Amino acid sequence: MELIRKIGSAVLGGLSYLGSLTMLALHAGYFTFVAPFQGKPARIQKSVSQAMEAGVRALPILSLITFFIGLILALQAAYELRRFGAMGFVASAVAISMTRELGPLITAVIVIGRSGSAFAAEIGTMKVTEEIDALETMAIDPVGFLVAPKFVAMILMLPCLTIWANFMGILGGSLFGVLKADFTFQRYILASLDALFFRDVITGLIKSLMFGITITAVGCQEGFNTGGGAEQVGRSTTKAVVVSIFLVILVDLVFTMLFFVLAQD
Repeated sequence: MELIRKIGSAVLGGLSYLGSLTMLALHAGYFTFVAPFQGKPARIQKSVSQAMEAGVRALPILSLITFFIGLILALQAAYELRRFGAMGFVASAVAISMTRELGPLITAVIVIGRSGSAFAAEIGTMKVTEEIDALETMAIDPVGFLVAPKFVAMILMLPCLTIWANFMGILGGSLFGVLKADFTFQRYILASLDALFFRDVITGLIKSLMFGITITAVGCQEGFNTGGGAEQVGRSTTKAVVVSIFLVILVDLVFTMLFFVLAQD
């Protein structure tokens, strides 16, 4: 009975946490899409600043990692395909793997490490120093002031970063294709484009959009949940990273299953 009680308590706690994330996302969505039409100011400048930090400044590390991931995918695909004399399918394997799965997923993990943790640290520090209470005292909603610009930035930048990650992954695969698989660069790119369908790209972009919402919600929620003391800020940041990665994988699984069922129909 004790085991059942612990399992039940964990399930209820998880559902409660998901509910709080949903409420935070809806609250931020209100300030993003509804409040500006009701006379409340939209923090466009702050959203642009967040987009620069979460998106543009992530390009160097994202480019490097996804380029190597594409090269690794080409090497692993060639390792098996050459046994069947099908080296010409290396380009297809890399392109489909990057656009459907690895492009959005690797991008999300990198953004979690850079931005998700930063969101938790920023809001957690403000919570510890009572700046959140000061905003509420001045009748400023902390979600509209702090969270909504982050949601706008992540919703816009995650799909853009994913497109760039897909391109760099395919470019990394082309390095192997040109050097070891008797492709020309032009023929490799054409083979990659021929292997892709519109739905392959769209499914990856939809996933990246949901990943952006998830990462922002978790990072900001953990910041708001920070207790007293500087030590708690570190714990909130660590928890934000761990929970974000878990939920991103879970969201990825749910949408992959959904797209699989839709493709079957």
